Amino acid sequence: MQDEFERLYENYHHSLFRYLFYMVRDKEAAEELVQEVYIKVFHSFHTFEGKSSEKTWLYSIARHVGIDWIRKQNRKKRKWLGFIGPLAKYEVKDPAPLPDEIVSTKEEVKHVYEAMEQCTPDQRQVIVLRYLESLSIKETADILGWSDSKVKTTQHRAVKKIKSVLEQKQERRGQS
Repeated sequence: MQDEFERLYENYHHSLFRYLFYMVRDKEAAEELVQEVYIKVFHSFHTFEGKSSEKTWLYSIARHVGIDWIRKQNRKKRKWLGFIGPLAKYEVKDPAPLPDEIVSTKEEVKHVYEAMEQCTPDQRQVIVLRYLESLSIKETADILGWSDSKVKTTQHRAVKKIKSVLEQKQERRGQS
């Protein structure tokens, strides 16, 4: 089992980190979450039945770990904002860099990442899994617990939204 676990770690930890990093937008948190994923994998490896690929299984675990972390952070933020009361009207900026600030150095890639911010969270997840992680529609559907057609529809809408945002940005640059 140790060899199998090490193989899974070597094959997938970079991809899972990228996926979680895009979800949580925090490098340290993503690193911790990848470790949490592998702790869950280690404890539940004996229950893996092989009904899906190991890749799909790992991404599914990562997705749930990421969602749990986001929910926990949202609860902390709500509690904190309730505590500070009158100060809540002031805008609070997150100092953590966004993935597009870290990953993209080329201007075009930066614009695509910025356009992705206009997509819904579901659309962003599909874009990340399909295009950044190069997963199939079936694998993406299995990870998200959706039908293939829902993945295709969400992907179509996300691509359409990104194109629209990029076209609008291009028009504004042309007018300046």
